[in-house]
Order: sequence, then C-alpha cells, then structure tokens
Amino acid sequence: MTLEQKFVDITVKFIDLVAKVLPDDVVGVLSTLRDKETEPMAKAIYESMFENMEKAVSMNRPICQDTGVLQFFLKVGTKFPLIDKLSDMLLEATTVATNTVPLRHNAVETFIEKNTGTNTGKNVPYIEYGIVPNSDKLEMIVYMAGGGCVLPGRSMVMMPSAGYEGIADFVADTMVNWGINACPPLVVGVGIGTCVASAAKLAKKASLRPLGTKNDNAQAHIMEQQLEKALNGIGLGPQGIPGKAGCVLGVNVENMARHPSAMGAAVSFGCWAHRRGTIVFDAKLNYEILDHKNTVL
Repeated sequence: MTLEQKFVDITVKFIDLVAKVLPDDVVGVLSTLRDKETEPMAKAIYESMFENMEKAVSMNRPICQDTGVLQFFLKVGTKFPLIDKLSDMLLEATTVATNTVPLRHNAVETFIEKNTGTNTGKNVPYIEYGIVPNSDKLEMIVYMAGGGCVLPGRSMVMMPSAGYEGIADFVADTMVNWGINACPPLVVGVGIGTCVASAAKLAKKASLRPLGTKNDNAQAHIMEQQLEKALNGIGLGPQGIPGKAGCVLGVNVENMARHPSAMGAAVSFGCWAHRRGTIVFDAKLNYEILDHKNTVL
C-alpha cells in the first residue's frame, strides 16, 4: 500500500468514526445537561439522544440521517510528505466514504441544481489550509455540517459604537429567532473581526474548539461566560422545547484586530450531534485522535 492509499484509507475510517461517535467533550457536556434537567419531556429527549448514540454504534449507522457537507480544516507542515496531494486524497476519501459509511448525498451543484451523488462538487468538500513552517505533521479536523446547524448562521458588520453589548445582542437575537432550527443544545461559535468574511471564519473556528477551553484574552473569556449564562437563561431545552438545564453546550469566542471604523460579528452553531473529530498525522502516517480517546481506526 502506498503512502497515498494509506492516508485515504485512514481518512475514510476517520470520517466513519466522526459520523457515528460524538467526541468525548460533547458527550460529557450532554451527560451533565441530562443529569441537571428536571422537566420530564426534556429529560426524555436527552434519554433518546443517548439511545440514539448507542444505536449508532450497535447498528453501525450515522448518528443523524443528515450527514452534512464534509469540511476539512488542516494545519499542515511544509515538510509533510503528502502536502501537494491533500486535495485529491480528501476528494477521494469523501467519495469512498459516501458509499461505505454511508453518507447521505448532500452536494448540490448551484445553478445546475443537481445532486452529484458523491458529496463532492465545486469547492466541496470544503478544505481550509493553515500552513505550519518547519513541520512534518498534519493536524486535521473533520466536521459534518448538517442543514439544521448551518441554517441559523449569521454574519454582519456594525459600527464600533455598538460595542460588545451590540455583539451580545446580535448573538442572543440569532439564538432566539433561529437557534431552535439547529437542534439544541447547541455549540455556539462567535467571531469578532472587521468584515463579514473574517468574522464568519472566526465563528466557525470557534465552534470547532473543544468545549471547556477558553479564549486566551481575559475579557473575551468573560464574554464567553456571560453569553453562555445569558443564552442558557432563555428557557430553551433540548430540541427547542422548554427546559431547565439550558440550551447550549458551550460558547466559544474567537477574535482578531479590526478596522477602527468597523466591527464584524458572526455566529456559527453546532447541533447536539456535533460531529467533529481531530486527528494528527506524523510523516509516516502514524496518527493520534485527540477527541475520541482510546480509539483505533
């Protein structure tokens, strides 16, 4: 088996894992919310979520029928031996996984309005590269973005005079008006930048950060804590029904320096079935899975 074939094989198996087993941090927070919940209907929904997770493993089926659009977020070393072939290999892995996992056909070519049947198409799967100088490793996040969790995403630019209170209001309004569509409890990623594009990218990055981590800026972390408390105070529970335990799994904020006369803000959601996995390869394709401990592909 060539190095390229080995990478595709491991990636297909990793996609399969992400589709069927939630990361450890997400399961941990869901367990906490289930234990805290007191509303009978909400508690029953949490129980059904855990039954769903168990059946996904025992029946070898994806956790959710909407297996989303595959997204790959890469931190690739300039000395990683397969750096020039990554796009082609990820395209092949997506096509293979569509048949073997199996994944629902979710890639519709715009304007043509035709489903490709392979989960591939123009710029799909989505691949974002980050280059790491003088490294021979690859860190890869695989994320399955279903229709429910992407529907509420929003990005806008406001005057700096709106302040961070304006950003908090924007996030809260988006949750109240659209969050119920994303199958709560939700991972909430908030991006603060200059334009809609930079803020949206930061929001997506924030939503993929492990739960329980914090922004290294003390004021940004305070915002994370305050937003989580405020959103959990809305009164939404699992699947949007009334609940006591809260409607978010966590709130993560990512930020960058901005233009003096503009402040971009964005929010990105992950549903309760937050299908995210992080795997790190060395130059020989030995690997470590960071968020599904004790897992061997």
